[in-house]
Amino acid sequence: MAERPILGIFAYQDAAVDAIHRLKAANLRDFLVYAPYPSHELEHAIEPHQSPVRLFTLVGGLTGAATGFALGTWTSLDWPLVTGGKPIISLPPFVIIAFELAILFGALSTVLGLFLATRLPHRGVDVLYDPSFSEGRFGIRIDAPSERAAEVRQIMTGAGAAEVRETDREVNVA
Repeated sequence: MAERPILGIFAYQDAAVDAIHRLKAANLRDFLVYAPYPSHELEHAIEPHQSPVRLFTLVGGLTGAATGFALGTWTSLDWPLVTGGKPIISLPPFVIIAFELAILFGALSTVLGLFLATRLPHRGVDVLYDPSFSEGRFGIRIDAPSERAAEVRQIMTGAGAAEVRETDREVNVA
């Protein structure tokens, strides 16, 4: 299905929030919002989903801790050294290496999760961006299906968009 990128430029935050509500009511939810400053109203209107990066951190940390305990156990079994009548596999000394590897693996998997979740590196040039987003204007970019492009333009102008831009470039979504 081919999609067309459409950008609505809004002078006021309330108009952008209204446009987001109207787009969501029309069952169009895949959009990107540009704002000159952080805004709780926009964030509540978007209703962002939970980031998957925290799961990458959890899995990486647990993997690191398991690796630390496995490394200590394997090393103790490979070179058994009885000291003071203690058992060969004693978990308290392994906690240090398990903690260190949990931190290392957690940090590395967090960075990996960040790159995967944000789809970095992004080599393409964003055709629809306006420098006025840094000067006080708000923007909503949506990749609308070609057959609903007119509906999206109507929603944005009805919500109070100062300008609505559309490119002729079609994005093929597989």
